[in-house]
Amino acid sequence: MVAVHHRTVGVDDLTVFYRESGAADAPVLLLLHGYPTSSHMFRHLVPALADRFRVIAPDHIGFGRSSAPTTSQFSYTFDALAAVTRGFLSRLGITQYTVYVQDYGAPIAWRLALADPDAVTGVISQNGNAYEEGFVPSFWKPIWDYAADRSPQNEAALRPALEREAVEWQYKHGVPDDSLIDPDAWEHDVTLLARPGIDAAQLDLFADYASNRSLYPDVQAWLRRSGVPVLVVWGRNDEIFAAAGAEAFRRDSPHAEVMLLDGGHFLLESHLDQVAVTIRGWAASSNLAPGPAQRTATTERMLR
Repeated sequence: MVAVHHRTVGVDDLTVFYRESGAADAPVLLLLHGYPTSSHMFRHLVPALADRFRVIAPDHIGFGRSSAPTTSQFSYTFDALAAVTRGFLSRLGITQYTVYVQDYGAPIAWRLALADPDAVTGVISQNGNAYEEGFVPSFWKPIWDYAADRSPQNEAALRPALEREAVEWQYKHGVPDDSLIDPDAWEHDVTLLARPGIDAAQLDLFADYASNRSLYPDVQAWLRRSGVPVLVVWGRNDEIFAAAGAEAFRRDSPHAEVMLLDGGHFLLESHLDQVAVTIRGWAASSNLAPGPAQRTATTERMLR
């Protein structure tokens, strides 16, 4: 059994919960989750990759087991979530890492990359958007409307996204055999969304999501300039971020590896093994994660 540690660290006056596994001297793989979940979405991927990486999966503020201050105590914006993540990495002494992004994790990672371009050594995007092509209009219209006008009517149109039916849909849509999806996954999310004050925090993040679109030209320029290795593993049936958003990465990362799998938004719930095998092969070919024996030999040479 692979050892997975469940830890917390303080960042300013906040507590960040995270899962960690792998050797301390291994290359870091930072896993950044999306809405409405937490590092719980990576519970199986963390041990699957721990022989190659030091795998670290934090919960964003307001999600999972991290601090969940009220909206009067914390500004729920993607700038703020990225700032906490930078503080988290600093507290752990992490200066370089490959980042795996999904959904909300993507705009947080893009801010990290733009603030410190040399820190990110590789990008894995699993239904994490960086292009206008990825947005499914029917899903995003209520969010754009709310971002433009936080009226009671527009809020009412968004509130169903916080409820059980919508959360369950995010897990099951686009999955040919949804009996593969563990119901505990969405039950976990629904329970945490029901905590007092979390609805207001999530509405603030819905309103702020539009700010991410203005970053895309800079993110795309960073991808072109840096030549950072890119792997895109995407549920091609996702009705939130369409497959066009996956293919768009090829524009600015012409050597990107793009794999579209027959799944939905939460691909790891139905295609964990395929995703893990793909990451391992891509990391090896990109020289991002040597095997344990190779890593040990390198460490011994450095110590001589």
